[in-house]
Amino acid sequence: MAPDSAKYLWDALQAAERAGRFVQGKTFVDYLQDEMLRSAVERQLEIVGEALGQLRKGDPATAASIPDLPQAVALRNVLVHAYATVNDKLVWGVVEQHLTPLCERLRMLLNSVG
Repeated sequence: MAPDSAKYLWDALQAAERAGRFVQGKTFVDYLQDEMLRSAVERQLEIVGEALGQLRKGDPATAASIPDLPQAVALRNVLVHAYATVNDKLVWGVVEQHLTPLCERLRMLLNSVG
């Protein structure tokens, strides 16, 4: 594993866990009605995508072992560059369906460095 890989994995994990905590006990309707919640979740997903994008540049082998990494980076790009077209339903789907498996994979990779 490349020297900065653990840092990027840690950053992605922390941001993904934060996003998960932010929506805990919330519904999609809650999410839609709370602009601060939407902003907070989007920011954490931007960090996840940025960290994984940096990991992909510096350590392609480790990055390749993370399912959906290209989609996480692509979502980051939409959130940052195409913010006016962000689909709240898509973001909510990512949070509901992909954060937990991503966190599990990131923890596993970090534990292997340990």
